[in-house]
Amino acid sequence: MSLRVLLCASECVPFVKTGGLADVAGALPKALAKLGHDVRVAIPKYSAIDSEKIPSKPTGKARSLRMGNRSVRVNIETSDAIPGVTTYLVDCPECFHREGIYGQPDDAERFALFCRAILEFLRQGQWQPHVIHGNDWQTGLIPVHLKTTYAGDARLSRIATLHTIHNLAYQGVFDRSLLPAVGLDSSLFRTDGLEFYGRVNFLKGAMVFADILNTVSKTYSKEIQTAEYGEKLEGVLSMREDDLFGVLNGLDYDVWNPATDELLTARYSAEAIAPKADNKAALQQRLGLPQRPKVPLFGIVSRLAGQKGLDILADVLPHMLQLDVQFAILGTGEPYYHELLSNAARKSPERMAAVLAFDNALAHQIYGGCDFFLMPSRYEPCGLGQMISLRYGTVPIVRRTGGLADTIEDFNPEAGSGNGFTFTDYTPVALFGAISRALLTIRADKARTRLIANAMAADFSWERSAKQYLELYQRAAHTRGS
Repeated sequence: MSLRVLLCASECVPFVKTGGLADVAGALPKALAKLGHDVRVAIPKYSAIDSEKIPSKPTGKARSLRMGNRSVRVNIETSDAIPGVTTYLVDCPECFHREGIYGQPDDAERFALFCRAILEFLRQGQWQPHVIHGNDWQTGLIPVHLKTTYAGDARLSRIATLHTIHNLAYQGVFDRSLLPAVGLDSSLFRTDGLEFYGRVNFLKGAMVFADILNTVSKTYSKEIQTAEYGEKLEGVLSMREDDLFGVLNGLDYDVWNPATDELLTARYSAEAIAPKADNKAALQQRLGLPQRPKVPLFGIVSRLAGQKGLDILADVLPHMLQLDVQFAILGTGEPYYHELLSNAARKSPERMAAVLAFDNALAHQIYGGCDFFLMPSRYEPCGLGQMISLRYGTVPIVRRTGGLADTIEDFNPEAGSGNGFTFTDYTPVALFGAISRALLTIRADKARTRLIANAMAADFSWERSAKQYLELYQRAAHTRGS
């Protein structure tokens, strides 16, 4: 059965991106379309979208939406920027023609309008999806409206919903007084509705009203049902346990492929890996590190925050810099870690370079030129860095949490199994232990060769993930009789 799916998100590549959600929203529909399904995307039309590079055209479906006591004019435009996928852009200048995408004082109203505009567009149009796939709190009111506001609507009432939680820490929590302003009845302010410790929680709304829920890894779907990771919503998630699934994000192998990556000094593959050494030499030169081919080079490409394990890394780093190793660190984040890493690099310029910026080309070069890739995260819903490093034959060292636990298997030299190194306890000692095992392992050429071959053989393509999403769409559609 060919499915019709509308994926709704607050950002999407190639239109606009601030994080991993945009990659998912751009890559998953493309993969689903290749499998023969009619998948479309809906996003806000931000002023940040380059209309010259990515043109769009009006659908003629402009209308006024009633939001509380005011009327807002909205138009829907279309774009074919994603191959094989129609993208709908919700154009409302007063809401989305701003500097920046998030962090506005009226974010609740802006994204509530986005949700209503999508549903009203579907109510007017000829095309009807079997499933609406929402993402994060910004689209959390779509399943709420479908089960309440539009419950009696003949065109919308049979549309099923799947909602993806990318990171439970971001929930969209607002004052209860805004319910009428976003077009919702105050009766929804209850424990089995949107009420959350005296406030309104958009993501909780999706958790309660969506037909199917999923997170971006199986382990994370289990973790968030506990008090440690549940962000005060573990009770709701446990009640929906039978409808909660984990599907790993995929990796766009057209973009992340060392055999074709033009940002590398030298292209290579699992079958011809020798040129990887040229990338290491070029990276060392670019970062001002001594060009020593045998010294183990560790890479980090990350948001520089405690959640990413920078706090335990900070304790390990002074000891590591006493060893014969090098570090290449790229990222931006909390000022505390900016200062800490900058100071460490100044004190040990022959062993460490820290670039505190966003640099896509350098990110590719770190993945391609390093021997090891560090991700000691406190929690990691999915993670793409470890998947990229596997693809590039750069051995990941990770904490066993979330998507890291689902993608990295600890290397066993005797069996020749595994694709990286893992640790469980969130402590500097456990991290240092995993790094020490990694350093010991690569001293043996046979083990090193086997480890890199295992890493590069891993398959985390979007096609694999898309097939798992299709199963969830079909399950959701079945619940609505679609």
